[in-house]
Amino acid sequence: MTIGVTLSTTSRQLSIDATVRLAKEARAAGLTSGWFGQSFAYDSPLLAAVVGREVPGLQVGTSAIPVFGRHPLLVSSQAQTAQAATGGRYHLGLALGTRHLTENGFGIPYERPVALLREFLTALRPLLATGQADFHGELLTARTALPAAVPGGAEPPVPVLVAAMGPQTLRVSGELADGILPFLAGPRALAEHIVPAVTAAAEAAGRPAPRIVALVPGVVATDAEAVREAAASALALYDAIPSYQRVIGLSGGTRAADLAVIGDEEHMAAEVRRYREAGATEVVFTATDLGGEADRRRTWALLGELARA
Repeated sequence: MTIGVTLSTTSRQLSIDATVRLAKEARAAGLTSGWFGQSFAYDSPLLAAVVGREVPGLQVGTSAIPVFGRHPLLVSSQAQTAQAATGGRYHLGLALGTRHLTENGFGIPYERPVALLREFLTALRPLLATGQADFHGELLTARTALPAAVPGGAEPPVPVLVAAMGPQTLRVSGELADGILPFLAGPRALAEHIVPAVTAAAEAAGRPAPRIVALVPGVVATDAEAVREAAASALALYDAIPSYQRVIGLSGGTRAADLAVIGDEEHMAAEVRRYREAGATEVVFTATDLGGEADRRRTWALLGELARA
């Protein structure tokens, strides 16, 4: 899996049938993976399982499920089910989420998030590998009093990726996850801060080099200026979130829209190379429909060519 896209739109919620059609289009274009965000609407692992089963050969993943309001036993069951349904093509993405959504949506205090992430991953890994767990932490307990393995769900074990960009979450991810899902982290932030930190943590823990799946908003645009304006509006919410403010600054930007790749085919191909040179093992483009359907298809056609090259 080298180049993928998110299978969603920025303006409306797609039906399941429409999402499957979009996934088939992505695969036909030559793209290797399709990703789904987790909202209060569709359950992303279930949607990934449906799409992955309908579109053979397409890797599917979630980016990302917040650990607040979830439990490792239930997330493991979801992930193993998706893995079994897709024949081993599912990738689980986890995140801390935001204080606002956690406290206002779930009514759960957003306390000790990094500690919760560490305990969540510690409990989850054996569940995904063996269907068993006996973990008793400060913040959660995960014990398999009943069988928790799904036939075909651990063949191979579900890869676990974390939407990590800060020093503490990068350390935990390097030690306990298979990789990371940085969003709005440009090549400079990846090369100078993110990749070295998570790689060092993985090496210290005796783990393989982590996957770096960079999520990047981008469009091959007919009217670049209009798409830049649309990107500024669509991405504005990230300008007020401290973790994103930090990584945007480390990337050399002042707002989230500065990290959007908007231009012609040559510009986008050059940016993909920059991300790979910065340490990204995979690049997933988001918000590719900001310029409309014609630009989205043009974008996917280029990305498919790059994936095949």
